[in-house]
Parts: sequence; C-alpha cells; structure tokens
Amino acid sequence: MTWQAHIPDEISRLYEVRDYRHAAALLSCEFRLEFEELCGALMRFRFRKDDVLAGGGNESRIPKTMSGLMRPLGWLEGKLTASMVVDGEEIRQDTHKVDFLKGRVAFDLEWNSKDQTFDRDLYAFRTFFEFNKISVGVIVTRSDRLDPWFKSLGQAVSQKYGASTTHLGKLLPRLEAGRSGGCPILVLGMTPELLEESS
Repeated sequence: MTWQAHIPDEISRLYEVRDYRHAAALLSCEFRLEFEELCGALMRFRFRKDDVLAGGGNESRIPKTMSGLMRPLGWLEGKLTASMVVDGEEIRQDTHKVDFLKGRVAFDLEWNSKDQTFDRDLYAFRTFFEFNKISVGVIVTRSDRLDPWFKSLGQAVSQKYGASTTHLGKLLPRLEAGRSGGCPILVLGMTPELLEESS
C-alpha cells in the first residue's frame, strides 16, 4: 500500500508529498488524532503575497500563521536534552528542539531559513526517535514549484528565496542520504495552490 492511500486528496492537491519509512501509514493508523489535527491545520493554512513581501525579523508571518493553527490544538515546542557520561563525569550535553510536538509526533516548519537548518531538524528528529520520544516526524517546507512565482515578484524576492534556503530541493537529498536515521518522516512541500489573493 502506498502513501497515497493514507493522505487526504486535498493535502495531495495543496502540497507535494514525500513519504520516508512509511510515515504516512504510521500517522494515519497509529496516531490518528494527531494526524487528523495536522491535516486539518495544513488544509486551512494559506499565505498571501503580502506575507512574502513583509519583513519577518526572527519569524515571518507564515510561521506565525502555522503557529496560530497548531498551538491552540496543544502542539507545543518540544525539547530534549541528552548527555554523555563517562566514568561518572558528564563530558557532553546536547539540546534538541522541534517546533511542534504532540504525543509521539514531531512537526517542523521550514519556510525560508538557510538550508543547513534541515540538518539540525533531521538530527533532532533522529535523536528524539533514538531516545524513544517520538515515532514519526513531519517537515513542511516550500515546494520548488513556488520558484517561478518568487521570480515574478522581482529580483529582491527571488534572491531572498534563493537556492541556499529551505525548500524541497535541499531537503530530499538529505533524506535520501539517510540523515534522519531510522526515523519515519513525512514531507510536505507548499505549492502555489496555497497562495491566496491579498484583500
């Protein structure tokens, strides 16, 4: 059975979907409540040209919109601290964070960060998974299908959303290289279908 059997048609229309290690089956069968909440938020999510053109500072309007959909449902930032102890002495401590965590499902949104952010996200998912804190991870980022639209908004926007930022073309090779370890990952790339006309 393929991931298409588990993903609602509306999600497949709005997002490019990639499934690693049967994440869609796990979500839809083992974590039904979290999956339904996630799908509901993703189907309601939209962005506008004004959101892209506005300055974001530390967090642009688009991540704030997603937070507004997820936080009221109990999806909160997750943090894991792991330390290595040798002969009773702590020699290293690592802290890992994910944007949204509920139950055993982790979810990160990467709209427009440096593409190295994906390495941090996948390492965090892998660590949460290896320490038995999550069973599956979800990453939402931009589909490369948005690139022509960014170019239509002018050179400044096109450069801001350039090749070295977070988008599917930078994430998929990392997943195919196994950087998430054994953690099942569902990937959703935001397409132009999510674009809403500014009022």
